[in-house]
Amino acid sequence: MKITVLYGGDSPEREVSLMSGAAVAKALTEFGHDTGAVDLTSREDLFALLANDRPDFAFIALHGGWGEDGTIQAVLDMADVPFSGTGHEACALAMDKAASKALFHWRRVPSPKELEVPSGTSASELSEGGRLAGLLERSGKLVVKPCGCGSTVGVSILQGTKGLQEALDLAFRFDRRALIEEYVPGKELTVTVWEPKGRAECLPVIEIRPRVGVYDYASKYTPGATEYLVPAPLNAAVTRRVQEASIAAHEALGCSVYSRVDLRMDEDDIPLVLEVNTAPGMTATSLVPKAAA
Repeated sequence: MKITVLYGGDSPEREVSLMSGAAVAKALTEFGHDTGAVDLTSREDLFALLANDRPDFAFIALHGGWGEDGTIQAVLDMADVPFSGTGHEACALAMDKAASKALFHWRRVPSPKELEVPSGTSASELSEGGRLAGLLERSGKLVVKPCGCGSTVGVSILQGTKGLQEALDLAFRFDRRALIEEYVPGKELTVTVWEPKGRAECLPVIEIRPRVGVYDYASKYTPGATEYLVPAPLNAAVTRRVQEASIAAHEALGCSVYSRVDLRMDEDDIPLVLEVNTAPGMTATSLVPKAAA
């Protein structure tokens, strides 16, 4: 059986995908699998691949855009090509941060408070309308992010509303909608949820400690820029709460096979789910390989 790694893409996360794809292809080859890799620079490349060199199995190492929003998963489904990761419906929900948050609240998965705003929304109308008051109560800080990007692309952390317009403008460069969240002080955690026997289980909880500033794009992908504690130094009861919240988020979106759940733990040791990644990074600094090591 030939495994074809699909990577690259044309989203803002292309560079991360290139690193993930190369790492996955190398690992599969070292394990003795017949492995190929295809840089999909457009959706048309996928259709050409299916027509001319149909893979037996596709390992999806694409991040963001049509590589993670359910599009490529749906196409592979229709072409009867088995692939890694979860199905197209859960991918679409996970990629849309606003839809994810709505499901988290409905399923009572603890998550920070948020406000979804469409492109064209100004900072002045949000501030004057008092729409941000509830989000500022916890810490006086805000997180602004595009609704459909990962790898902290387009994300800003603000003290109060200072710089809000610039943060909105940045987020709207990557998506037509932005999410404004309350900032939760506390530990940054991530959990890989997988289903080795058809039932969701957790790999060790990881605590993320950037050496400088916040856990941004540079901290994620620069070797040595962040300290990762595996397993996280939490007591058994707190670890169990983090794992339960992670599985609840995974299941709320209908994920299968595996996902990575990102969380913040507040000062009362309550884990709050930020988002679920259905195509998590597989680079040398990525978190799923660290949890599985």
